[in-house]
Amino acid sequence: MATFTSTLSDHLLQQLDEKAKALSVPKNKLIETALRLYIEHLEKVEYIKSYKQASDDKDIMLMAEEGMADYLKQLEK
Repeated sequence: MATFTSTLSDHLLQQLDEKAKALSVPKNKLIETALRLYIEHLEKVEYIKSYKQASDDKDIMLMAEEGMADYLKQLEK
């Protein structure tokens, strides 16, 4: 595991300290969990954005519709 050094505002550091004490977890674990959750959130946002972009692409929509028609034929068999 690597060591990371950073600076935080006094207010944010105070909030971190209070939450860590309230949850009885070390501050570094709280930061690690928060960062992991935030990165997951960013990945979900990128995923959603890519689907929105794909829905605007006529070629991709045509391929999807053709694929769904083939899938429906398979289900009917």
